[in-house]
Amino acid sequence: MPALLVFIAFVAFGYLIGSLPFAVIVSRAFGLADPRGFGSGNPGATNVLRTGNKFAALLTLLGDAAKGWVAMFIVATVGAGGTALAVSAEYLGTAIAFTGLAAFLGHLFPVFLRFRGGKGVATAIGVLIGLDGMVALIAAITWVITIAVFRYSSLAALAAACVAPGVAYALHGPDTLSLVIGIMCALLIVRHRPNIQRLFAGTESRILTRPPPSPPSREE
Repeated sequence: MPALLVFIAFVAFGYLIGSLPFAVIVSRAFGLADPRGFGSGNPGATNVLRTGNKFAALLTLLGDAAKGWVAMFIVATVGAGGTALAVSAEYLGTAIAFTGLAAFLGHLFPVFLRFRGGKGVATAIGVLIGLDGMVALIAAITWVITIAVFRYSSLAALAAACVAPGVAYALHGPDTLSLVIGIMCALLIVRHRPNIQRLFAGTESRILTRPPPSPPSREE
């Protein structure tokens, strides 16, 4: 199969995997309210946590993080194997990186939720793990420290997004990996524009803040 078609197939696969809305899937499984109907309206782990169900929030976090890594792992396995989708090692690295980016875009603009997705923090971490464990570790440490000190999920995400591209560039220089990480983090920051405005206004909600009481619903 021509290399370009293989690349397109890998990227499309990554996007579809990234589009899986684990916040909605987990909430329905636990009989919780649709996370798009309260709090920030964001289908992500932080909003699921606002229901008070920490286990459901943890499953959402793990699912959103895993889908980015899993998509890249599958592409790496298939692309390196003796199949019609096998490509050269140099080309495979680029395909893996852009598959991760596609998974991240799938979370932001999921086809299964009419292109209205989450902020992409957990998925970005999963992609970073697949791209470079050291970059992911430093970004995760930045996230944990920021959220422990300030208790703002959005601020922690922004801090990690600002740190990751610099670390990637320091370790790899101006290569494809650094480019993908830079694009991903820039998009993550853009997706947090409303949060940035609320942070400056002092109206941003902290984590573990529950939404106004409302009866659980399985309806979207």
